[in-house]
Amino acid sequence: MAGQNDNWSSRVGFILASMGMAFGAGNIWRFPRVVAANDGGPFLIAFFVATIVWAVPMLMIEMVMGKTTRQGTIGAFRKFVGPRSTWMGAWIGFCCIFIMFYYSVVTGWAIRYLTYGVTGVIRKGVDSEALWRQFTSSPQQTILFHFIAIGIAAFIIIGGVQKGLEMANKIIVPSLIVILAILMTWVLTKPGAVQGLEYLFRPNLAGLLKAKVWLNAFTQAAWSVGAGWGLMLTYAVYMSEHDDIGANSFVIALADAGSSLLAAMGILPLVFAVSPSREMALQALQSGDTGLTFIYLAKFFPNLPAGSILAGLFFLALAISALASLLSMVELAVLNLSDFGINRRKAALITAAGAFILGVPSAWKISFQENQDMVWGVGLLISGVFFAYAVYKNGIDHVRGMINESSWIHVGKWFNVCVIAIPIIFVVIFGWWVFQAITWYPDSWWNPWEKLSPGTMVLQWSVLMIAVVLLNKWFSEKIRLTDIDLPDELKEKR
Repeated sequence: MAGQNDNWSSRVGFILASMGMAFGAGNIWRFPRVVAANDGGPFLIAFFVATIVWAVPMLMIEMVMGKTTRQGTIGAFRKFVGPRSTWMGAWIGFCCIFIMFYYSVVTGWAIRYLTYGVTGVIRKGVDSEALWRQFTSSPQQTILFHFIAIGIAAFIIIGGVQKGLEMANKIIVPSLIVILAILMTWVLTKPGAVQGLEYLFRPNLAGLLKAKVWLNAFTQAAWSVGAGWGLMLTYAVYMSEHDDIGANSFVIALADAGSSLLAAMGILPLVFAVSPSREMALQALQSGDTGLTFIYLAKFFPNLPAGSILAGLFFLALAISALASLLSMVELAVLNLSDFGINRRKAALITAAGAFILGVPSAWKISFQENQDMVWGVGLLISGVFFAYAVYKNGIDHVRGMINESSWIHVGKWFNVCVIAIPIIFVVIFGWWVFQAITWYPDSWWNPWEKLSPGTMVLQWSVLMIAVVLLNKWFSEKIRLTDIDLPDELKEKR
């Protein structure tokens, strides 16, 4: 349980920490690739709409629940929705924790490549593909850097909210923005870089009529901001009573979108500036997240003046952005353990030990990491449905009124429409993922042992769902509820 002294020192501290949570590796390595593959300008429009329709309302919901209950995901659902729905909070918490297991591995990759950049390993003539294969096929290295990543995160979390989380993000977020701005400015001075901007902002408005553009935009918005993960609920536990939920939600969501655009304005021009041909640039952008980042960009950077320095800056940005998101996942686990009566230090050590051990399979074999990324990444959309249910259960108008109580931005009926639309959006996006997977595995899409099949998602989801439902009574009885009372209008809904 969060103590009375575990609060952000200021609104700026809370916003910076929240921005750090949202500024994950996906902003840097996924967004540029996805926008390039989805008609540029039309995708940016669709992404902005998705941010307003999905991300902003979801952030508001999480902030209301965290600020009102002062508990982690399990206790928040127990108190805000009712004892019978405690399992929903457990699902959200475990879903995010499972992501933490492999996300620590990804953070370790970024740290390793930061050392490559600083020590001059990434230099002209380097076989970047062989370097990547050599690293990922060496469990000693991948496990070591996974250990380093989770160790750094645990050390910061043990420091507490103000001296740990807040202080770290006050350094990370401004540094990240400055680094991305430097990279973008430097790259845009190079011949051919403008082609990247043209590709990013190309005004092919016919793309707005493509379902794929909208589906990718909503998927990116859901993953990029971290809305529906339970992370914002966790950070909202430490908000002050008078913090503005409505305005903060817009600031965080739009700042995250801006950071993604800033990364794209640096990376796409870089790819076009140093590629031997337009075809090679497009090939790089179609190579997947790890392919673009650790193979093509590592190959391209040395072709620029002071390329080793730029490579170091880029992988520093990637490492600290990944670390900032990892911190929020560790804090989510620590807060939930604290709600069961475990002190912060012990909870952080338990979390770090569990994350290291259970992250080893992802560090050992990249195919396992890819499987977990898909399973729990899509599973987060189910978490969004549970948050929407929490609002519906308490009355959408009542929850909207709670948001407006402390907000200078009036949240209107559009919020109601968005909450109702969340389950529909989940069905559409999940249906799309299933359709894609069937095209990948026409004969074995149902097979749970196929790495990226709907079968493996349903099997793993089912195991977790059965477990949390069966343990619902235990969670409900063992959780230590805060002595903070719910508003009367919400008590009536219990």
